[in-house]
This record gives sequence, C-alpha cells and structure tokens, in this order.
Amino acid sequence: MSKALVLFAHGARAQAWAAPFERLQAQVRAQVEAQSLECAVTLAFLELMTPSLPVAIDALVAQGADDITVVPVFLGQGGHLLRDLPQLTDAIRAAHPGLRLQVVGAIGEDPGVQAAMRDYCIRSLA
Repeated sequence: MSKALVLFAHGARAQAWAAPFERLQAQVRAQVEAQSLECAVTLAFLELMTPSLPVAIDALVAQGADDITVVPVFLGQGGHLLRDLPQLTDAIRAAHPGLRLQVVGAIGEDPGVQAAMRDYCIRSLA
C-alpha cells in the first residue's frame, strides 16, 4: 500500500498567501523522510490556486498511491469543509473506487494546534 498526505488549503489570489502552507508542506515532508516513512506529501487548494484537490489526488494515484489522507489546513469546520469538501471527496471516490481516502478534522481544531496558537497569542503581549 502506497501512502500519501495532502495538505488542503483554501487558496487566494495573492501567490504570497501560499508561502506558509508551502513551508508547512516542506516541514512535513522533511519529518516524514527523517522518520523513514514512505509517504508522499503534497499541497492542494480549494480555489484560486493550483493544484486543486482532485488534480492533486489524480496525480498521486497515477504515482501509485492507494491510501491518501487529506488534512484540511483550515482553522475550523466552516462551509467549505462541511459542504465543498464532502462533494469533492465523493467525486474523487467515484473516480478512484479502490482508493482509501481519509479526511481528518480541520487542523485548527486540534488541541495541540490550539495550544500553539494560545501560546503565540500570549507571547504577543511581551
């Protein structure tokens, strides 16, 4: 089984907006490699930037991935994650019936991420 991880972000018109997500992708990829995990790590966007989630997953499947986890790099479960993402994943599953596709919760709802954001906010007072 070939694994892949897709960091799924919103997208924006300004190319510079993607920089933190590209850094996150590079950091995750480096950690995956440091742990000798066999897992492709890619970045996909909902809109305004490329690749889209379906295009990114099509490419991963073409490279042999059959177990893909999507991590929404969103602060919370808003309309995009409640409506748009399920529609996208339904279409992806229909296009790739043998694919194991897992979508985890929004990154901003993770307790560890919340703690890191809390600490950042407190440090901003200094």
